Amino acid sequence: MYMRLVQAKYKPDSLSKLRQVYDESIIPRLQTVPGCLCACLIKSEVIRNEGVSLTLWDSKEHAEDYEKSGVFQELLGKAKPYLSDSSEWKIQLSKNLELEYKPIPEEPVVKSYPTIAHTDGKIPDHEKTSKMHLRILSIKVKPGKMEEFSKLYIEEIIPTLRGVKGCRYAFLTENIEEESEAISVTIWDSKEDVDEYENSMIFAKLMKKVEHTFADVYQWRAALEMEYSSRVVTSEDPAVKTYNMLTGRSFQ
Repeated sequence: MYMRLVQAKYKPDSLSKLRQVYDESIIPRLQTVPGCLCACLIKSEVIRNEGVSLTLWDSKEHAEDYEKSGVFQELLGKAKPYLSDSSEWKIQLSKNLELEYKPIPEEPVVKSYPTIAHTDGKIPDHEKTSKMHLRILSIKVKPGKMEEFSKLYIEEIIPTLRGVKGCRYAFLTENIEEESEAISVTIWDSKEDVDEYENSMIFAKLMKKVEHTFADVYQWRAALEMEYSSRVVTSEDPAVKTYNMLTGRSFQ
C-alpha cells in the first residue's frame, strides 16, 4: 500500500466550497482511477487554512500512473479557485513598461510514502466523518533500526490500538525523502477519543516499547529530561499533528 498527501492552503471562508468540490468531483473521479483505495480531505487543527488530501493506493506504481495520466492536474484545477495565492509577490514590467506587482502562485506540496503495516478495515465514508480526527506521529529512527521498529509496530502497537476506544484505523509508513523517518497515521471517531487515549497513558506505554529504536538525539533528550526533571526539546523529538476529517470515502 502507498500513501499520498497533497498539502495546500485554502482561501479564508472557502472551506465549505472546497469540501463540496471534493465530495462531488474529486472523490467520484478518484473512484474510477485504478489502484486508488480511498480518499479523504482533512483540515489542520494548528496551521491556519491548511488542508490535506490523503489518498491510499494499492502500489507506488498506481500512484505514479495517476500523476502521469494528467488526472491529478485535472482534479487540482477543480480545487484551484478555492486555494490561496502565495503571500509572496514579485515585481515585473508590463507590456507598456509599467511596474506590476503580482502574487507568486503557491503550488500544493505533494508527498508520498510506502506503507509498512496497517490494521484491517477501511476509512469510513463521508457521512460518518463529521467528528473524526486523523493523527500523524513522525519519529526519527536509528539507522538500521527501521526493521525492528516496524516489527514492534506490527506485534505490539497495532494489536493494542485495535482495543482502544475510538481508534478506527492505523498504519505505518516510511518517509522516503527523510532518512530513517517513520510515520504512524491513526484515524479516530472524535478528538475526545484521541485525548482520552493520550491521557490514559496507553500512548506513553507504547512509546516505551519502541523508544530504544529512536534516534540518538531523542535518547539523549529523554535521558537529560530524566536527570534534570525538565522539558528539553530537540528536532528529533516525535512530532504529533492532528487533523479534523472533513470528508472521505473508501473504494474497497
